[in-house]
Amino acid sequence: MALNYTVVAQGIDEVRDLSNSPSVSLWNYLQATGQETLLRTISIYGESGSTREQVRLLYMNADALRIWREMGKQPTIIGEMRRPSRTSVMVFGVPYSE
Repeated sequence: MALNYTVVAQGIDEVRDLSNSPSVSLWNYLQATGQETLLRTISIYGESGSTREQVRLLYMNADALRIWREMGKQPTIIGEMRRPSRTSVMVFGVPYSE
């Protein structure tokens, strides 16, 4: 069974910087780099974490993680999952599907 989502933890300092919010910064980056068509392949879900080191958890598919790194982000990867957590909500892109 393929693991489709990488789990990225964001600490309190990262969350305070709005450029670390995919819903705020990713679309602008895609437009600025002429990659708008990738919107159809990116899937990011998020949920609240429970510690200062993991204030927000993001579930990113491979395209989302690749673009995030291309943007100069250095994600703290804490795991991989087949699908996003059932308690997470979509924050950017297209929904998970089988």
